[in-house]
Parts: sequence; C-alpha cells; structure tokens
Amino acid sequence: MSLRLGLNTSPSNVPLIQLPASNSAPEEALLAQHGTQQKRRIVVRSSTLGSGLATDLAMDSEQFENNNHHDLKPKSTSRRTSFADGLPNGDSHQNGGTIPITLRRRRSSVVREKWSSKVEFLLAVVGYAVDLGNIWRFPSVCYKHGGGAFLIPYLIMLMVGGLPMFYMELVMGQFHRSGCLSIWKKICPMFKGIGYGICFVCTFIACFYNAIIAHAVYFLFNSFAFDVPWRGCNNEWNTASCREDLNATSLSANKTMIYTTPSQEYYLRKVLEVHRSKGLEDLGGIKWSMACCLFVVFLCVYFALWKGPRSAGKVVWITATAPYIVLTILLIQGLTLPGASKGIAYYLTPDFEKLKDPSVWTAAATQIFFSLGPGFGVLLALSSYNEFDNNCYRDAVVTSTINCFTSFFSGFVIFSTLGYMSELTNKPVSEVVGESESSLIFVVYPEAIATMSYSSVWSVIFFLMLITLGIDSTFAGVEALITGLIDEYPRMLGRRRELFVFMVIFIYFIGSLPTVTYGGTYVIPFLDNYGVSLSVLFIVMCEMIAVCWFYGIQQFSEDIKHMLGFYPGLYWRVCWTCAPCFIALIFALSLYDASFAPMEIPNYVYPMWSVYSGWVLRSLSVLSVPAFMLYLFCNTEGTVLQRLSYMITPQRKAHPNLGTPSTALVEDKTVNNNYVIQDADVTHL
Repeated sequence: MSLRLGLNTSPSNVPLIQLPASNSAPEEALLAQHGTQQKRRIVVRSSTLGSGLATDLAMDSEQFENNNHHDLKPKSTSRRTSFADGLPNGDSHQNGGTIPITLRRRRSSVVREKWSSKVEFLLAVVGYAVDLGNIWRFPSVCYKHGGGAFLIPYLIMLMVGGLPMFYMELVMGQFHRSGCLSIWKKICPMFKGIGYGICFVCTFIACFYNAIIAHAVYFLFNSFAFDVPWRGCNNEWNTASCREDLNATSLSANKTMIYTTPSQEYYLRKVLEVHRSKGLEDLGGIKWSMACCLFVVFLCVYFALWKGPRSAGKVVWITATAPYIVLTILLIQGLTLPGASKGIAYYLTPDFEKLKDPSVWTAAATQIFFSLGPGFGVLLALSSYNEFDNNCYRDAVVTSTINCFTSFFSGFVIFSTLGYMSELTNKPVSEVVGESESSLIFVVYPEAIATMSYSSVWSVIFFLMLITLGIDSTFAGVEALITGLIDEYPRMLGRRRELFVFMVIFIYFIGSLPTVTYGGTYVIPFLDNYGVSLSVLFIVMCEMIAVCWFYGIQQFSEDIKHMLGFYPGLYWRVCWTCAPCFIALIFALSLYDASFAPMEIPNYVYPMWSVYSGWVLRSLSVLSVPAFMLYLFCNTEGTVLQRLSYMITPQRKAHPNLGTPSTALVEDKTVNNNYVIQDADVTHL
C-alpha cells in the first residue's frame, strides 16, 4: 500500500511513502534516518480497508535505524473518526493495491506568535528593566555608598555579572522558545522547580507592585485641579502637627517636636489613611477609592496582554518612551531651581574611601541584579517571541546600557530637586530624603512640586511618568507567568488566551486587595521583603548552576552558534562559568543579613508571627526547586543511576523508562530512494 503524507494538502498533490502491502496492520514502515539537524514532530494516521480502524503510530527515526526498521508498534487506537472505507481508482486491499493514508501533524501547541518588529521587543525589554527602582532606588543607593565613586563598583558588577546573566536569559528564551516552566526539560529536567518558583515570585510582585502604581494613579487623578491638594494644612485630613513652614520645629522643655509637612500628611492620612489601621494584625478594611485605582491598573494590564505580543507590542511604544520625555522635561525644570547645583554636587561627589567597604560592592551587585532583572522569567518570555536568528547579543548590550544610563540620568532629576528642597528648608541634602524609598516619590518630590509655579501641571507630568514606568514592568512580569503556563499546557490554555489572561488578572486583583486596605502600607514591604528579594537570588543561583554546570557552557555556546552564526568569546564563557559563584556570594551575604527578628518600618514594629509567616512565603519559591527534584526522582522508572541520568539529561528524545511518547521525532527529508517524506513547513514545537 502507499501512504500519502502532507500538511494542509490535497490527496492529489502529496508525495508518497511506499509501504509494503500486507493483511496485517500497517505498522511495519521502512523509514531511514537522513542526517539533518531539524526534526519535525508528526503523527501517522493509518486506516485499513473495511475495518474502520484508525491508528496513531508514534514513529522515531532513530528507533527505525537502530532496530533494523521493523520494531515500530502502534501506540494506541485513535479515538478520532477513521477515514471512510473504500479506495479511489478501484484499488482494493485484497489485490495488493494502494491505500491513501494522510499523514497529519497533531497540534500539540498553538502557533507561537512573534513580535511585529525588532523595535517592539527592544522597547518591551527596556520598559521591563527601567522601572520605579531606577527613579527611587539607584539615586539613594548611589549617594549612600560614595556618590560618584559608587559608579566604579556599579560598572564593574555590570560587566562581570549583570550583563552576562542578562545575555544568557535572552539566549535561552530565544533558542528554546519556551517560558519559565517548559524550558527546563530542554536544559536540565530536574531544575523545572525553578519555573514554579518564578511563578510564585511573579505572583507576589503582582500583588504589591501594582498597589504602588495605584498610589500614583490616585495622585494623578487628584492633580487635575487648579492647585495640588497637598499645598496647605487647612484640609480635613490635616492634624495640629501640620506646618507649612518646611523647617518648623518646636522647643518644649526637654525635647524638640518635629512637625509634619502637608505632603506627608496628605500621603499618610488622605491617600493611605494609615491611621485607620493598627498594623499588620488589623488592616482596617479596604479603601475603596484606592481599590478603584488598582482596578484601573489591572484593566490596563489585561488589555495590554490579552492578545500576546500583538497587543503588548503596541502599548510599549507609549509606556517605554514616555518616561524619557518626562524625565527630560523634569530635568530642565529642576536645573532652573535654586539649590539644584548643591543637590547634583552631593550626588556626584566621590568618596573613594567608601570603596574599601565590602558592603558597597555588595550593594552595587544587588542594584545591578535587581535593575536588569534576570531570574524573574520575564526575559525568557519576551525573547521567546523573537525570530530564531535575532541578534540577541546586540539586544543585551543595548538594553543594559540604556538601563544603566536611565538610572544615572534619573539621579540628576531627583537630586536637582532635592537640592532645591535643601535650599528651602536650610537642611543638608541627606536630611531632606525621607525615611523610606516610597517617601521620595510620594512625599519629598510632591512637596517640591507644591512650591513650583503651575504645580498641577508638573504634578500630572511627574505621576504620569511614574505610572508608565511601573505599568510596563507589570506587563512584562505578568506575561512571564502567562507565557510559562501556556507553554506548559498549550492545549488547555493556548487556544483560550483571552479567557486565561482574564482569569490570571482577576486572581491577581483579588490577591492585591490587602495592599489597598488602610493597613496596606504594612503589607507592601512585608511582601517585598519575604516574597521576592532572597527568593529571587536563590532562583537565579539555581538557574546559573543548571545552565552553566549541567547543560554546559560548550552546549550553550553551540546554541548561540546555531542562532547567531558565531561562538561567544572567551570573556563571556568565563563570566558564565563563574556566574554561579558570583550569585552564590550575593545570596550568602543577603542570607546573612536576613534577620529572624521582626521587620521594622518608621513608627511600627511587625509582630513576631509575621516572621514565621514571612518565611513560609519565602519557602514557597525556594522549596519549589528541591521539591520538584524529589518528585521527578520518585516518578522516574529505572535504577538510581538511570533516574539521575534522566534528571540531568536534556529531553531531546524520549526517556526509555517513561514509555513511548505520544508523538515522536521523525526526519522530514528524503529518505532512501523509494520513501519520501514531504519537507513541510511545520511550526517549531
């Protein structure tokens, strides 16, 4: 009999694979493997005359070659409807005629989308890497650790740690075209728990990070007025401690009372209404106006992601470029203010003695790491939608450079304004900065805006910048989880992306509600401290070990050669080899600093039970890695050595102890002289 093979082709124009006619089932196929690097996953559907039987044959070309081409067995009886009985042209099975059998590809995954253009990908990566941390964290870390001298360890850590890891994740996502879950079976199966840990971290970030954006949305809505509402002390939310004189103090007997500013009371008593909560143990109910702002944020996230790269790629044109326009406007405004030079001098004046302090180098490494953002699954997801031969090396260098430039540039914007505030209050610049990082953008900077002409205009511009900076990072973070789950469960989720994205956004919105309660200001730092920082360092350490030491630098370099046409240089290979040690050092130092004492924030000490709850949150992502290793070991057949071998071997073909896969890899080139398989354009799976 003959077997017709093709995809979306009519029976009249497909090439034939000649199979021997037999009264037995058509299992015995003579296929020989022809050397080619690319394999296609296909399913043979066969039918014998008069029986109505349809059989799915799982064929592996190497199995044919190693077993003299006669060991093929049918996997199972298909539940699909068989072809209609009867043969064209009067052929009959009894007469040794030919039976037309269509070879079709079982769609085990949806067609993977791609970015509409290279620029959209770059904007998406830049938008993810450049976030609120570039505005509020880098300037403060810089001036606390030597000012301009801090740039020396910062740039060194960028070159030896941050950039190589950033480049590595772009390569991994682009080559394997997989999200944070399914990619690990192609690299080192026992490390798949990394993907589940990433999902936990992305969930924690989505729950508290969007609440910060919601605060900016609240400020933005209230900025559309003739004057900003935090200018004076004559409002219903103000207390007797409020003073419009920014340097007001009161000497009373043996102590000095420090009065609060209008912007401070507006943020704490109007925006957050934190006085209505007693702490983490009593959040005080949901602040519904803030919940509405949170809903607006998640609504924007949904419509940016529901169509995948097609919709997100259009949104990042605005969210990734607008902050640079606004930063430039704010810098020009800041440089015209009195005292701006004082703030910039404080920002840049180097203190080289600080370089002798090991904590400065640790701070530089930590800042680079969290700024570029490897380990969150985002770079894997975004680069997986690239063309296979996209120059991700150039992308890594360009986006890392832009990210570092933005951090440095934003320091001028912030410190020119802080110098202005120092001039107004007659305080040193170091005392102008608030007690927490969020106070810089929600208390200190709004306070400066209130003293400017056209304060409402500057307020709208500033908070619009914060929203765009934050929301495109949210796009990327949520997309990391969505891509990871869709790649892992393509049949169930891939064809219903809009519904699945809606479910994810809805769950995240419900999970974020505690952060918009009256005690939300206690929840946000709790989730940030216990749910993210140490967990991400552990995940990245495991990721580097899996890729650099198990998958191997040589194989990783071969992957780059296949994509880009050249091997990475010695510099990159050395950095990747040392990367696990680099991350392990940062993780060890961070673990050493991690205290088992309750957290403290200004005017509040967390209860002791929060420590235990926090470590439970932390363990969800950390224990995902060893837990999956144990699960895989227990559910893999064979001896101990066979199990361990399978656990560390990339799954380029089926493991013998796990049975025959439902679909197999078969070459799609011409084989022998009599048997032809069509070289069809099959979507990479």
